[in-house]
Amino acid sequence: MITVNGEQHPWNKGMTVADLLEALCETHNYAVVRINDKHVSRPYFDTFLVPDNSDIFLLPMIAGG
Repeated sequence: MITVNGEQHPWNKGMTVADLLEALCETHNYAVVRINDKHVSRPYFDTFLVPDNSDIFLLPMIAGG
């Protein structure tokens, strides 16, 4: 199991950040995902493996002026 934004979700061996976002049906444009206090940016979503028992926070892209 992993925790995503405070909620429990199933974990799969070999799961990448991209797989996680797809499984969550997330349509937001995330620039960064924090996994166990490590920040993973968008270019690495397809290759970064999510460890079991991770604490994950999805950090949306924010624009302003």
